[in-house]
Amino acid sequence: MSAKHIHLIGICGTAMASLAGMLQQRGYRVTGSDAAAYPPMSDFLASLGIPVAQGFAEANLEPVPDLVIVGNAISRGNVELEDVLNRQVPLQSMAQLLHDEFLVARERLVVAGTHGKTTTSSLLAWLFAEGQRAPSFLIGGIPENFGSSFALGSGQEFIIEGDEYDTAFFDKGPKFLHYFPNAVILTSVEFDHADIYKDLDDIKTAFKRLVNLIPQRGSLVAWDGHRNVHECVARAFCRVERYGFEQASFWRITGVDYGADTTRWEVLRGGAPWAEFETQLAGEYNVLNATAAAAMAANYGIAVESIVTALRSFRSVKRRLEVKAEVHGVTVIDDFAHHPTAIRETLQALRTRYAGRRLWAVLEPRSNTLRRKVFEAELAESLARADEVVLAGVFRSDAISEQERLEPEHVIKRLQAKGVPARLIGTADEIVEAISPELREGDVVAVLSNGGFGGIYEKLPARLNALREASTPA
Repeated sequence: MSAKHIHLIGICGTAMASLAGMLQQRGYRVTGSDAAAYPPMSDFLASLGIPVAQGFAEANLEPVPDLVIVGNAISRGNVELEDVLNRQVPLQSMAQLLHDEFLVARERLVVAGTHGKTTTSSLLAWLFAEGQRAPSFLIGGIPENFGSSFALGSGQEFIIEGDEYDTAFFDKGPKFLHYFPNAVILTSVEFDHADIYKDLDDIKTAFKRLVNLIPQRGSLVAWDGHRNVHECVARAFCRVERYGFEQASFWRITGVDYGADTTRWEVLRGGAPWAEFETQLAGEYNVLNATAAAAMAANYGIAVESIVTALRSFRSVKRRLEVKAEVHGVTVIDDFAHHPTAIRETLQALRTRYAGRRLWAVLEPRSNTLRRKVFEAELAESLARADEVVLAGVFRSDAISEQERLEPEHVIKRLQAKGVPARLIGTADEIVEAISPELREGDVVAVLSNGGFGGIYEKLPARLNALREASTPA
């Protein structure tokens, strides 16, 4: 009997691609389709040999699959979805299949929050792996230590990045409500996903519902640094442990030293000295991410000595402060920017890691939040941490009404009023041509986008090399 055939519409999303790999490992025949594919998930799927059709078409559903998984970016009107509905092919959401196929009877550790959940999930998975726990995990990025966004381990724990975005066109609730966690890390709560949440109260309700799913025997490790988190955890039925810099935090961070290559700090547990940590990661937010992961690992019995060693050897996550190229003294960095707070913390981390060097911020407003004017002032405040700012045009601006749409010119004017050199350059190709001759040895270029950004990550280093070759005498 042939293996059950599962087709994923919208397969190149980070979670969908990971699910595809897990299903293949379980023995299913897996296919998928998407409008566009870009690294790292396109490379990841290719490495697994999973066929991906570029563009949606009814022909992608031949032969008819046994089950179709519909990504949350897929809406009514999509030609494949309409064919599935017309032919009554069985369909499910990614989150529901994940629960039914992989999470039942496992100890579920969910990492949630507006910021930091991909890195914190990756750190937690690495701590469990190095602690000889053989965890399963599903992460919305590719941790460099694993080279994969998922694993199906023999251990009891399943570590999963809990996404607050909606589940599918037929299920508008957050994905993480399908996971029924035994333990949760809550890193932060801010307004985000302006396309599906109407305001901050709406998004806080989603996180409160997640907290309300944790059983009494479970645990919640929550950041101590913001009133939104305080509100969301106030009525938890489980044990709650706070982490951060506050005097009263159960996991209290002290003595942080931001070095050129490493970051060091100490953690007090319940007021008593517990551990001295060191990581290759930069920035205060990564100190918080690592401390949260360490706290959860300790709660599950992983020895502090193992945690210390694992944090020291943790590398990073692709598209999180990832050095893409170093060309003639210019460092090009890719970061998955999606929100003004994330941009602020990214640029601040680069300031500490590359002290004294000229810092460029090249931003594509691409996320559903950044494409809207809701955070226009905050975006300018965040970008002001750079020495030079370049904004691309709003991604698919025609999909956002003029009343809602971000006006990049307004952000530029705010930055210029602060004395920050800033300009609007429409496309990736135009940006590469404009800034390449201006870049000099020692510059750090932070390319900020949650998408492919027109291939700028490859085009900018190539152009820098071409300019150098043209200026070098034969």
